[in-house]
Amino acid sequence: MKYTIRGDKLAVTKAIKEYIEDKLNRLNKYYASSDEIECKVVIRSKNNLQTIEVTIPLNKFILRAEESHQDLYAAIDLVVDKLEGQIRKNKTRLKNRYSKSEVPELSFDFDALEEEELKIVKRKDVDSKPMDEEEAILQMELLNHDFFVFKNIDEECVSVIYRRKDNKYGILNVK
Repeated sequence: MKYTIRGDKLAVTKAIKEYIEDKLNRLNKYYASSDEIECKVVIRSKNNLQTIEVTIPLNKFILRAEESHQDLYAAIDLVVDKLEGQIRKNKTRLKNRYSKSEVPELSFDFDALEEEELKIVKRKDVDSKPMDEEEAILQMELLNHDFFVFKNIDEECVSVIYRRKDNKYGILNVK
């Protein structure tokens, strides 16, 4: 794998670069021809948090993960675990969607990896009354959830309000 590692307002030392490359080499077992794959890594620091963002563009899809932690080395470990988890979680989907001949850069040993099925483990029926966005935020906070589905009286549609990583809110309107 070819690495492009850069720091955003942060100097990337040789030790950091070697640690990142060493950890990301764990992912090479999933690629048939890892020499042709380019991995882009961006490291940034804001306040006490060190953030690492890894993007691996492949032919048919992109692997991407981002992690923040007070310790940069811990963030690197977490982001590699997250990328490996994405590959393992989606291996069946990738296998069904693309034949091995169509996706030459991935060579999963599908039998060696444990089989994970997508299952719905809980189903809930919810009565919803029409409300505005402020009331939906209040309901979401009272329930201590990261999202809330409601009938939006302002937009006259079903909406989903969600908490973003920056602790602000986003809204999806289904029309």
